[in-house]
Amino acid sequence: MKRYRTEDIRNVALVAHSGAGKTSLGDAVLFNAKAIDRMGRVDEGTSTLDYEPDEIKRKITISTTVAHCEWQNTKINLVDTPGYADFIGDVKSGLRVVESAIVAVCATAGVEVGTENVWQFADERALPRMVVITKLDRENADFYKTIDAVRNTFGTKCAVIQLPIGSQDSFRGVVDLISMKAYVYDGSSSGKFQEQDIPDDLKETAENYRSELIEAAVESDDELIEKYLEGEELSEEEIRKGLRQGVAEGSVYPIICVSALKNVGIKQMLDTIVAYLPSPADIDRIEGKAPGSDETKELAPKDDAPLSALVFKTTADPFVGKISLFRVYSGTMRSDGQVYNSNEDTTERVGQLFFMKGKQQEPVDQVSAGDIGAVAKLGVTGTGDTLCDKSNPVVLPGINFPKPTLAMAMKPKAKGDEDKIGSGLARLTEEDPTIVVHRDAETAETIVEGLGEVHLEVTAERLKRKFGAEVVLDTPRIPYRETIRGTAKAEGKHKKQTGGRGQYGHVFLEISPLPPGGDFEFEDKIFGGAVPKQYIPAVEKGVRETLVEGVLAGYPLVDLKVTLYDGSYHPVDSSEMAFKIASSMALKKGVMDASPVLLEPIMDVEVTVPEYQMGDVMGDLNKRRGRILGMEPQGNKQVIKAQVPMAEMFKYAIDLRSITAGRGSFTMEFSHYEEVPAAISQQVIEKAKQEREQQ
Repeated sequence: MKRYRTEDIRNVALVAHSGAGKTSLGDAVLFNAKAIDRMGRVDEGTSTLDYEPDEIKRKITISTTVAHCEWQNTKINLVDTPGYADFIGDVKSGLRVVESAIVAVCATAGVEVGTENVWQFADERALPRMVVITKLDRENADFYKTIDAVRNTFGTKCAVIQLPIGSQDSFRGVVDLISMKAYVYDGSSSGKFQEQDIPDDLKETAENYRSELIEAAVESDDELIEKYLEGEELSEEEIRKGLRQGVAEGSVYPIICVSALKNVGIKQMLDTIVAYLPSPADIDRIEGKAPGSDETKELAPKDDAPLSALVFKTTADPFVGKISLFRVYSGTMRSDGQVYNSNEDTTERVGQLFFMKGKQQEPVDQVSAGDIGAVAKLGVTGTGDTLCDKSNPVVLPGINFPKPTLAMAMKPKAKGDEDKIGSGLARLTEEDPTIVVHRDAETAETIVEGLGEVHLEVTAERLKRKFGAEVVLDTPRIPYRETIRGTAKAEGKHKKQTGGRGQYGHVFLEISPLPPGGDFEFEDKIFGGAVPKQYIPAVEKGVRETLVEGVLAGYPLVDLKVTLYDGSYHPVDSSEMAFKIASSMALKKGVMDASPVLLEPIMDVEVTVPEYQMGDVMGDLNKRRGRILGMEPQGNKQVIKAQVPMAEMFKYAIDLRSITAGRGSFTMEFSHYEEVPAAISQQVIEKAKQEREQQ
């Protein structure tokens, strides 16, 4: 395998709204660079980049995939990321390890909400980027309308460097505004083209856009600005130099045009990647922390520097085992060696290293600074961990994954599959850190949280395919609570005579409410031995066991005080069990006489939405019995703060996406418990009663 200098590597993320053609674009790039023999098709399930069965079935990218190719003696690592909103965790991990992003925008659909989201993620990392207008061969494709939409949304930094020749069915080539040459393709999908003069009908348009491009290119270089203002003609080389500098600084975002399906403009796109997008060597220094401290450590992107690498993706395969994809920031990682995991404070043995090309693995003896590689069967290393030299430990900044927004209960279809589900989910959470799994001890359910309905459905499908565990996804049970609002006294007597030794326990309990959060108190007020001391712990135990079971609807009782103030016993027939049963009977009676109520969990919710959608979102929160607490601006959006019952929030991720066309996001965490309105309370009690009868 050829080795590349750090200067000759380009790590590029492909990002877009779902369906904009980004994966087809990646396949076309690999084909034109001769990295693959046949151009794959997403629709036919033959794509090199979308190879997982669930991706082929749904025809969308679900996992970040890496593939490499060579163009003009430069290695290009393409990091293909999902466009569907449920899988933005993989977008964030892909953008974490690249120096630049290619934003694909469909010429028929224009700028969509997913385009805005990925642009914002690229902004967060201050990544240089270029815009590729795709699907110019499609019906209703409109390059100039799409350009206007891009500039209106992302600003005038977006500079056109190519114009299309023809449109829709007749799209057959591109005009390069720097060289002022036309590249016309032969229409065979082979990628063959001829260099020609610009068609007469495009000359004036090309001159106008070229003037804009030169203005954008000179902005980052004082010398070029001076020359430009003095009216001197800039050479092609000077324009390229200014453009490259502007792209690196983030002051220019070049726009080009292609058709992946017709294979038009892809070779010019490869030229643009090599010419203008930065290499890992263009990043001055890599910053990390010394393990366990805030001391900043700086590393250089050089092969002979101390090793630092970040694992950005883990795939779980029941046959191959765990594969870890990593980006080397400094130093060199070698096959059959050892590395230090500074996050876990442990040494890992490294086996055979390889480069990924979709699902293909190409073995290599080393991965140099700036490059992206993979290794199988690391013991404890997970996504976001740093691998480095033990003699020079460093922790690189991890990946900022979004928090889950949708929770479902996962139940086995067949009895006995619980162990398979448990081990399978553990492997899948290694693969996808945006999946959170926990066991709800109260409802005895396995709760799986993710970023949306499709995300959880795909997780269930992978469990079945990879680990043979079939599951059903259901709405989780609400962890209601029961409490009392009044005070009551109750008697409980358990008396049984069945020949031989009988059973006898007799107690009087007083039940009174405690303030919220008071949980439970037990007080012994027995005088004169009405209940002997040895039986009092049994009385408390009987009460505590009944608290867990509840009285109204089977939910735990909270915030109450139980006082044992009288009772009686039998010198022969009394026992701990008899007093446990008697106290349970007394508590159940007493609670029903003390104005019992149902409590529900209330969540603190923060919804971030564009200002013009605030009214719709607030109206929807009100329908969910929410209380709006306030609003505050956040950039060009508004954050609505509210408190909403958990029972109304289970499908909120889906509904919010629908209301805001995907532009809204929210976070939610538990706040407190509140009394359930009477009508809803009655429904919950009735449902619980029916469930008990069916058992």
